[in-house]
Amino acid sequence: MILEYQKSTSFVVRELLLKAEKSNFSLVIGIPCEDQDVEKRLALTPESVALLVSAGYRVLFQAGAGLTINYSDSYYAESGAEIVEAAREVFQADLILKVLPPTLAEVQMMRRRSTIFSFLYLHRLTKPLLELMQEKKISALAYELTYDDTGVSPFVTSISEIEGASSITLAAELISNAHGGKGILLGGIPGISPTEVVIIGAGVAGTMAARAAMALGASVKVFDNDIQKLRNIRHELGSSLFTSILQPNVLKNVFRSADVVIGAMQYINKTHIYRISEDLIREMKRGALIIDLRIAQGGCFESTMEACLPDHPVIFEKYGVLHFCEMSLSSRVARTASMALSNILVSLFTNLGDYGDLAHFIRCDRGFATGFYMYTGKMVNSYVGNHFNLPVADIGLYLQGY
Repeated sequence: MILEYQKSTSFVVRELLLKAEKSNFSLVIGIPCEDQDVEKRLALTPESVALLVSAGYRVLFQAGAGLTINYSDSYYAESGAEIVEAAREVFQADLILKVLPPTLAEVQMMRRRSTIFSFLYLHRLTKPLLELMQEKKISALAYELTYDDTGVSPFVTSISEIEGASSITLAAELISNAHGGKGILLGGIPGISPTEVVIIGAGVAGTMAARAAMALGASVKVFDNDIQKLRNIRHELGSSLFTSILQPNVLKNVFRSADVVIGAMQYINKTHIYRISEDLIREMKRGALIIDLRIAQGGCFESTMEACLPDHPVIFEKYGVLHFCEMSLSSRVARTASMALSNILVSLFTNLGDYGDLAHFIRCDRGFATGFYMYTGKMVNSYVGNHFNLPVADIGLYLQGY
């Protein structure tokens, strides 16, 4: 134990000094249950809760919320969380941490001028919900809209890494006999032609998917309209990787022989959106597989856009091609994804604590400030505002000294 010497010749235990310092900053964080039929991930693991509690935060945790990632309520309680039964109690917290965006019922339970963090998922938001958030002067942040010092979103990067790698293991299962596929091995063995995997999008998810597919011995072809991304992925994975811009004739020939096609384009805050037409899907051979990693952003293919509708099946067949369209593939490996989210959020809240309060942190960190699509009831993000035809203002107008 370390003792700190004071000029008054008294000794004070450093742990007590730290505790006194922490008491100057307090924020109540609420972690409610997600819709566990569609979302298995959780914003914080027990280990992360312990770190936040030790930093001076108070955490309200709804009973049963951690079951989908195989953490019991007692584990969270031992980590310092306060377990509550009713969702309404959790939604009285200063700041709500979710994965799915809030529902109308959840916003109704929130206090005025409170804050909520979640993924954006535009198709799950509605204009009445946003109008209620405006009425209650709620601040809402979307993980995908934040960025760090390098100009990228740490949340998008982590989840994309997980989903890119997961897409190949999923493809290997779906093209096997066990799930009604053609009964082929994803990869290649001597004397048999390798499986052809086509990836649309050369970002983080596309790179991870390409690496995993190449490791299994598949023939991989990556398309993107960003030459720099194509240059980066080729430099990272080697010259044996086929890369091309989204050239229609090249795509048509490649789709005819593809066994697996993975959609990994990014559409958040983009002015130009590229989607693969149904004409190309019709060219694919029967029994081929499409995995769309961007259903939450509207889909990478014309044939998968309908999967954004409520209650649409995750797996369906169209034009003889099997389609897999889950809103978030990382939810299938929820524990790993929750750990990834927790690591980023702990770092974020550590920085927040250094600034003393949320408003000061927003003023000082531009990357964090851009994550808000609504601030104290004002729409401050044009990507979201234009989608719902709502007036938009710059967040700087509401931040003194921004």
